[in-house]
Amino acid sequence: QVQLVESGGGLVQAGGSLRLSCAASGRSFYDYYMAWFREAPGKDREFVAAISRNSNTYYADSVKGRFTISRDNANNLAYLQMNNLKPEDTALYYCAAERRESLATRPIGYDYWGQGTQVTVFS
Repeated sequence: QVQLVESGGGLVQAGGSLRLSCAASGRSFYDYYMAWFREAPGKDREFVAAISRNSNTYYADSVKGRFTISRDNANNLAYLQMNNLKPEDTALYYCAAERRESLATRPIGYDYWGQGTQVTVFS
């Protein structure tokens, strides 16, 4: 079991940056794939980025080169650094975790979710 709490969302002008954090409680954080998803009003929840236990990283094409996912296993934290933000990045961002051996880019691949943190980008 793991509980996730996101923080770091906010209101930012296009071109700006934000860093989201995901604090995990529970044991064996190292064993979990960590991922970020986002959900905009009227749209399905979509994959943003994921990081394996060995820190292999994966990104949606829409954020590649702008977002960076990372993890701090010693402190049970995952991060999403978001640079050059665009209005289309506006969404509720969720942290997700699952003990799995391979990448999952669909929400069904993750059992553990945070409550979400809002990111709003204005032009």
